[in-house]
Amino acid sequence: MNQPISAVLMALLLMLASMQVHAFQDTYIIGAGDKIQISVYGEEELSIEQLYINNSGRFEYPYLGEMVAVNKTPEQLKNEITQGLKGDYLISPKVRVSITEFRSIYVNGEVKKPGGYEYQPGLTVDKAIALAGGFTDRAARSKISISQAGSNDQKNVNLSAKVLPGDIIVIDQSFF
Repeated sequence: MNQPISAVLMALLLMLASMQVHAFQDTYIIGAGDKIQISVYGEEELSIEQLYINNSGRFEYPYLGEMVAVNKTPEQLKNEITQGLKGDYLISPKVRVSITEFRSIYVNGEVKKPGGYEYQPGLTVDKAIALAGGFTDRAARSKISISQAGSNDQKNVNLSAKVLPGDIIVIDQSFF
């Protein structure tokens, strides 16, 4: 009797995780460095398996020409493609836009392996520091700052602060 219950619990956990990722993608703003996938049901020539968003944020899409992806949610981009294809090209296009790879986050300063790391939804400062090998012996654990993607402003944060794609985390050096 325990096996069916554990299977149901596992299914519920997977469903909740999937819902969190979908909710994140509904509010996520596409930026340079992201990779997206565009799928049009039944139309292989209109689907793009993986598209890297460069600094211009522009890309060429079949029949619609140049499009802009940056500063839009996947849902907004999907709606724009759907409207562009509807009528002249397809009667009722079924389009999906999803993030296949988020832009990197960067951990600098007093960590063992400073550098860029792949963003994952739910990432916090302490998890990002762990990705970077942890604190060095000289790290000021209470002096952690973060620059949000696209901003030069740094704010002091604690270890539980959420990290967004493109963020830069800096761990200061302690005096002792």
